[in-house]
Amino acid sequence: MALYAMGDFHLSFQAEKPMDVFGETWKNHSKKIEKNCKKVLHEDDTLVIAGDHSWGRNLKESEKDLAFIEALPGKKVLLRGNHDMFWEAKKTGWLNELYRDRLFFLQNNYYPYGEYALTGTKGYCYEWKESEEHFFKIRDREAERLRVSLNAAVADGYKKLIIFLHYPPTTIGEMESPFTRMAQEYGVSKVIYAHSHGKDRFGDSFQGMVDGIEYKLVSADFLKFRPERIL
Repeated sequence: MALYAMGDFHLSFQAEKPMDVFGETWKNHSKKIEKNCKKVLHEDDTLVIAGDHSWGRNLKESEKDLAFIEALPGKKVLLRGNHDMFWEAKKTGWLNELYRDRLFFLQNNYYPYGEYALTGTKGYCYEWKESEEHFFKIRDREAERLRVSLNAAVADGYKKLIIFLHYPPTTIGEMESPFTRMAQEYGVSKVIYAHSHGKDRFGDSFQGMVDGIEYKLVSADFLKFRPERIL
């Protein structure tokens, strides 16, 4: 049994949005994901997919993308990304009922993994596309959602915690954020994130050990579409 992670699948089996417009490495990327997942993962492993699963504008347009994820080996835990229009935050519970025992949607809850609790939320960082007022509003909302996730795990007795985010934990140039401070506060061992894809973005945030916490980028193209072992 092992824990893996990868983000930014950007599937489009129904939305017809090919990713190779973003570079040659994305050509036939879904086949690379499928091949590598089948090569690396076993049925008793767990894969956390750190957001941006589907280009579908709603659940109906994302059904084939989610079916693709469901068919991959192991248990799958999904985190909400900025492009996941099929997933309304208030409908997380409904999605977990709909996909019970097939997929787990991680938001305002946690996923038990042995002695560990897998916690997380979409997160947020500033990308100079909006007003600062709007940024702070969304960031603070996401930070509160992360706290809800962490508190749920702690309330159930978990002491070993891992945080998963879609966005990087810090904005470019920041040395801390509400997400990194919360990781320190709760004694989290690892923070895993995605979103930063394209080689010019790989260095957007922390990687490696920072203040005793391991930060790891798992965007699909950064990993060459091969799941990264976390535990």
